[in-house]
Amino acid sequence: MAIRVGDHLAASLTGLRHEPIARRVRAWSGDRLLLDSTHALLVWEPGRVVPQYAVPVDDVRTHLTPDPGFSGRRHGPGAVPVGPGGAEVLTPATGFGVHSCAGAVLTLSTGGAEPLRGAAFRPEDPDLAGYVVVDFDAPDRWAEEDEDVVGHPRDPYHRVDARRSSRHVVVRDGDRVLADSRRPTLVFETTLPVRYYLPREDVVAELHASDTVSTCAYKGRAAYLSSATRADVAWTYPAPLPDAAQLTDLVAFFDERLDVEVDGVVAQRRTTPWSDA
Repeated sequence: MAIRVGDHLAASLTGLRHEPIARRVRAWSGDRLLLDSTHALLVWEPGRVVPQYAVPVDDVRTHLTPDPGFSGRRHGPGAVPVGPGGAEVLTPATGFGVHSCAGAVLTLSTGGAEPLRGAAFRPEDPDLAGYVVVDFDAPDRWAEEDEDVVGHPRDPYHRVDARRSSRHVVVRDGDRVLADSRRPTLVFETTLPVRYYLPREDVVAELHASDTVSTCAYKGRAAYLSSATRADVAWTYPAPLPDAAQLTDLVAFFDERLDVEVDGVVAQRRTTPWSDA
């Protein structure tokens, strides 16, 4: 019997996974180089949908010390249903300190500034012997080769495909039309819902910028927009990463919170982490 790839991916989420990468990986705290490796791995702890960098201990340029009394940095929810087939996963919002496999919590010194408590983790796994996983949010800056990495390490099996379309997309908030476009750009992103990015000229509602921003490792920094009745109802990428240049200044709406009609058919609202409370 044929296996649906999404189901196969969902089944693999329960395991500790790793993938070698050929890129040089570096991290800094201020001007202090913390690590420099050409033998890095991407590591997904069980349940994690986003990887972290792991490097050989010998490639860490500062001190690592055991910190068994530190429970780890947790600043968000636990598992949420966003994985393939609705699987519950741990997202970056959960925080690095929620570990789902056996291992040792470590503190990473910074050479003068406050040490980064719990910023490293040594999994108890023979395939990862000699490696430490480092919290992406702990250093101030990461780079692959000479280009900065934002948000989190990129998953080599995660795709973001933008396709121009002539489909008719209408976005409504109740009886009020917010946007009406026959020239959307559809974004298909692995494990995530399809998003409809519309030209600003096709947005008929008055939107104003909010203070909310977010960072996507694949698209860049998003700025959020609010309507007269809803906060952060849409977002845009004023200066996306080069791979997402096609999305510059287009506007996408949260179809979890609004009615999105595509070619006359209103899409069923889904429950995701971005739904209204």
